[in-house]
Amino acid sequence: MANDKKTVTKVTKKAVEVKTIDQLRVDLALKQNDLIEAKRGHKLGELTNPRVITVTRKEIARLHTAIRAAEIAEKKENK
Repeated sequence: MANDKKTVTKVTKKAVEVKTIDQLRVDLALKQNDLIEAKRGHKLGELTNPRVITVTRKEIARLHTAIRAAEIAEKKENK
């Protein structure tokens, strides 16, 4: 029974993550601004959790990967 719950969670999670390339680019710009602010706060000593910088950098990398994958899929559809 526990396995059924995990399956349902995975399915709904994938359904939520479907975004267009434009939406991904907007998210990317927001994350890049967040990273700049986090770095600035770290230099000033205002940042309480410096791990935020690492997490944000990884999220930016994931967004770049998702954008590139969507662009490749779009090219394949047009052929």
